[in-house]
Amino acid sequence: MNARRTVWCVSLVLLLCVPRAWAQDKAAATAAPTKAADLLGRDNPRGTVIGFITAARQDNYELAAQYINPPSKRDRGDDLARQLYIVLNGRLNARIYAVSDRPEGSLANPLAPDHEVIGTVSTPQGPQDVVLERVSAANGTKVWLFARQTLQWVPDVYQDVKVISIEQYLPRWLTVHVLGIRVADWIGLILLIPLLYKALAVIDWLIAFVILHSRLRRWAPFNFRASSIPSSVRLLVLALLIELSVGSVDLPLAERRLWALVATILTVLGVIGVLLRAVELAERIVFARLSGAARVESQGLLRLVRRVIQGLIIAVGIVIALRYFGFDPTTALAGLGIGGIAIALGAQKTLENVIGGFSIVFDKAIRVGDFLRVDQTIGTVEFVGLRSTRIRTLDRTVVAVPNGQMATVNIETFSRRDRFWFHHTVGLTYATTVRQLRELRNAFERLLLEHPSVDAPSVRVRFIRLGAYSLDVELFAYFRAADYESFLSLQGDLLLKVMELVEAAGAEIAFPSQTLHVANTRVPS
Repeated sequence: MNARRTVWCVSLVLLLCVPRAWAQDKAAATAAPTKAADLLGRDNPRGTVIGFITAARQDNYELAAQYINPPSKRDRGDDLARQLYIVLNGRLNARIYAVSDRPEGSLANPLAPDHEVIGTVSTPQGPQDVVLERVSAANGTKVWLFARQTLQWVPDVYQDVKVISIEQYLPRWLTVHVLGIRVADWIGLILLIPLLYKALAVIDWLIAFVILHSRLRRWAPFNFRASSIPSSVRLLVLALLIELSVGSVDLPLAERRLWALVATILTVLGVIGVLLRAVELAERIVFARLSGAARVESQGLLRLVRRVIQGLIIAVGIVIALRYFGFDPTTALAGLGIGGIAIALGAQKTLENVIGGFSIVFDKAIRVGDFLRVDQTIGTVEFVGLRSTRIRTLDRTVVAVPNGQMATVNIETFSRRDRFWFHHTVGLTYATTVRQLRELRNAFERLLLEHPSVDAPSVRVRFIRLGAYSLDVELFAYFRAADYESFLSLQGDLLLKVMELVEAAGAEIAFPSQTLHVANTRVPS
């Protein structure tokens, strides 16, 4: 799986999610308050936030004051509402569509069920939570209002907020709003980010150049080369730069939401890319440590494990991104589960072969180079794959045996014998005398016992039968040999010496024959 191609595919998925997420956020921020139990829509946290922002955008701060709970009656509600709106518009880091729309709130903190944190605001004293609290209205209904504890620090933060401080340095045409966003931000999104990405590539090359031409090279990866730092790392650096820039510049809430979406996409892509590269690097390291037949056997297994892990990384990354953009992946995951069952049933044989391949590799029942017999097939194993095992037969043809079948049939591996069986029957003619038979039996036994490669306890020489045309002597022993070819050479030499011993004893080796005895009888006259 190509990491760069995968990252581009995930980018396309996330970019398809952005319009809907942006539309949800924009619609939530501009929609009219929901008419429910409370006429102002304050019966749930999201309704309070939307109603407040809608009223403040219309400069109707008298109405916006109905959404706050002032610390004291002496405070001017409209002035405090204006300050709160400017603070939220300039510093709030929240997604409006993520605010709970249930009357009881999200209940994120069971110890304070009547309090709802909708976001944080950066202040000189540190981040401050923007909190809504549920109180009783004059008519006795429960409504959500901006909490007193939030409104207490708003005047101090308001003194430091300058929402449009950068507009005085921009040409007028760059301050024109398109879809609620300034043209300057759109230009930065379309042109500045690609340029920064290329600039980070130059920095990447400089870092690689310094490492390769300094003492730091000894700690560099084994395959390190110029410009080898993954592009996913540059995406993470770019996301970090966006976060730092947005946090240090006063931007309206809508523009901060746009840059937050961009930073989120870059972060998700960067993390996915880094993890994919890490899995590939782990596969290469494990593969480099293998040697011989294990290297060939494990190649397919390592490739499958890598692809499975990378698939899980991509799936988890997409699910997390969907959750961030306001999608509920539960239904999709359930559908994938049902579809997965259907695919598994349809690919039952394929899965059986893959699992069989796993069992063969882990059990090491078959190795590349083994000479074996599988059912009626005899040959040498050339390749152990995930689906099948290829065997080169004695006729020099290649037979591919499914791994599912390999896991269930009896496999006789000839090349793993620790000893080779020397088992022959010498048939002597019936002209052989008893004395000759005893001498030959003892001579055969000495021949086997004196051989340097014999397993002495296994030697057995016995006169076993009076055959139809021969006197049969059994030779039985196990020999140690490097391989089957060596044993065949050893066996040939022993059989020649057996023939020499028979010839020296004056006996003969029998062959299938019949003797006809004709009786001399007289025919009566």
